Amino acid sequence: MRGIAVSDNPDDIGIIEVVIERLEKQRLPRLLALKDKVDNGESLDDYELEFLEHSIVDARDLIPVIDRNPEYQPLAAKVIELHKEISDKALQNG
Repeated sequence: MRGIAVSDNPDDIGIIEVVIERLEKQRLPRLLALKDKVDNGESLDDYELEFLEHSIVDARDLIPVIDRNPEYQPLAAKVIELHKEISDKALQNG
């Protein structure tokens, strides 16, 4: 898995692999597109807000896995910060 150390917990290994792949291929590109949109002063539509909310809930659900695998805490913190930046800017844009 791309040179990133993973837990010895077999359940965590599978979860982390799936989450990283989903983040790289689906979530991160979409989150960055939303960030560009709000940075340009645009509002998010209902579908985009639903995606953002679902993404935040998924991130919260991963907290126990991240707690058991602290090497992923910096990545998790960056993703959470990206969610916060998008949310804050979306609120400003109305």
